Amino acid sequence: MKTFLRSILAMALVFFSACNSNAQPTTKQVSAAGIQVIQFHSEHRCVTCLKIEKLTRSTLAASYPALTFALYNVEDKKNEKIAEQFEATGTALFLYNPKTGKKKNLTEFAFMRAGNETLFDTELKKFIEEFIKG
Repeated sequence: MKTFLRSILAMALVFFSACNSNAQPTTKQVSAAGIQVIQFHSEHRCVTCLKIEKLTRSTLAASYPALTFALYNVEDKKNEKIAEQFEATGTALFLYNPKTGKKKNLTEFAFMRAGNETLFDTELKKFIEEFIKG
C-alpha cells in the first residue's frame, strides 16, 4: 500500500511540475523587458491623442505585457526633464531602451494610423519587433 501511494505521489509531482513549466515567460517577453513605450501629451488632449493611448495600451496588453507604458504631460513641471530629453512639446509616441539610450519616434505613425485599429495594432507590433531586434 505504501509503495502504491508513493507511486501516485511521484506521478502527481511529475504532472504538476510539468504543468508549471508552461508558466515561463516567452522569448518575446524576455527580450522586450526593459523597453519602454512613452507617450507625451499636452494638458488639453484631443480625440486622436486619447485614441493613440487607448490603442497603444491595448496592443501592449495583448502582445507585449513585459513592456512598460509611461504617459507624461509635457506641461507638468515635474516632467520637464524627460520632455526635453525626447524633445516633446505635445503629443508624441516613442519606443525607448533606457539601457542603450536608443529611441524610436513613432509620432507620425501614431497619428496616421489612429483611425484604423487593425492597422495601428499590426504596425505597432512591427515597430516593436524591429526595435527589439536592434
